[in-house]
Amino acid sequence: MFIGNSCNDCNRYNRLEMKNIDQNILPWLEDVIEENNSKIERKEWKSKYNSYVVYDYEPFCTEGFEINLVITSRDDSYLNFIKYLYDEKVSTIEYLNNCITI
Repeated sequence: MFIGNSCNDCNRYNRLEMKNIDQNILPWLEDVIEENNSKIERKEWKSKYNSYVVYDYEPFCTEGFEINLVITSRDDSYLNFIKYLYDEKVSTIEYLNNCITI
């Protein structure tokens, strides 16, 4: 996670980089970003096996790719809240998956 200033608009925007987003959580995360006065500045699919292969659109076969986002907002408290919600959702999913295996 990186929270800092973006140089795109005279340092008026803060940014958050999120790496290896689960594809099943992505629609939910995109809604959360929009609801919290933030926007996705960049969305990329990066190959896990070849660092030179990066797409700015969803490839035909997403197996072997990780989804990375750069989120911007005027207020870093929104970014912190988005990151908190995401971490809590991932933690809850992991907990429930562990319960299933017991």
